[in-house]
Amino acid sequence: MNKDSKIYVAGYRGMVGSAIYRKLQREGHANVVVSSSAELDLRNTIAVNEFFKEHEPEYVFLAAAKVGGILANNIYPADFLYDNLMIQSNVIEASYRYNVEKLLFLGSSCIYPKFAPQPLQEESLLSGYLEPTNEAYAIAKIAGIKLCQAYHKQYGKRFISVMPTNLYGIGDNYHSENAHVLPALLRRFHEARENHLEEVTVWGSGTPLREFMFADDLAEACYFLMQRYEKPEIINVGTGEEVSILELAHLIADVVGYNGRIGFDRTKPDGTPRKLLDSSRLHTLGFHHQTSLKEGINLAYQDFMSKIAVYAK
Repeated sequence: MNKDSKIYVAGYRGMVGSAIYRKLQREGHANVVVSSSAELDLRNTIAVNEFFKEHEPEYVFLAAAKVGGILANNIYPADFLYDNLMIQSNVIEASYRYNVEKLLFLGSSCIYPKFAPQPLQEESLLSGYLEPTNEAYAIAKIAGIKLCQAYHKQYGKRFISVMPTNLYGIGDNYHSENAHVLPALLRRFHEARENHLEEVTVWGSGTPLREFMFADDLAEACYFLMQRYEKPEIINVGTGEEVSILELAHLIADVVGYNGRIGFDRTKPDGTPRKLLDSSRLHTLGFHHQTSLKEGINLAYQDFMSKIAVYAK
């Protein structure tokens, strides 16, 4: 991938896509093609093929996806399954049809079975039952992985699949109902501080263990892997560090400046009890994340504060 290579970032307005776009700009790539969802509906096969025919990208970062937290996944499983299947199938097929040199597909750590051995190794894929609260999204992502591998096997295409851990960062979704746990807690603790609430209630028991990675660190990893990883086998991208939801809540409260009580609603689902990726393959290649969790939460909170007028509506 040269500085003048034509690169398409699908989903460049999302948290991950925008981080990849910023990384490409920092590295001096001036020939980057992007499109908003209003300009190009990636679920539309004809429109996607016309876009690829017109722009002829050489490299593709497939970061476009319909995403959300436990509540959104439970309420809208058909949307999560259909939209993601269509988005990734259209982009992967068009990348084959219009001779893209290399494609990087972004999967998710939720592809792994709920009770797979920890830390989660790439070989655990399809070895057991999925976590029910995000099954639809996981199935779509697994289909994307298998599609990339099929194009590699049948046509020799350089389509690789990257499995990131739980992500947060600049451009995250802070919606009160369908955000992931970290941005949702950021907003909840901020509003509790502003409204002088005595207690903040967090879903579940607080015991599940999670790994979190700053989205710009993932972008660094994607850029690294696009240039150095060629195998069709999936590769995990994580920090190797985990924290309980209880510890996360206290850390966010500290960053936000909330001094009230923290309670837990045990009637709400916990999701997977533990989710830590084994990122040893990535680390062996020479890549390690740079942003600590507290540093990243501070940056995410600054991002939330810059958008607070939007979320206050």
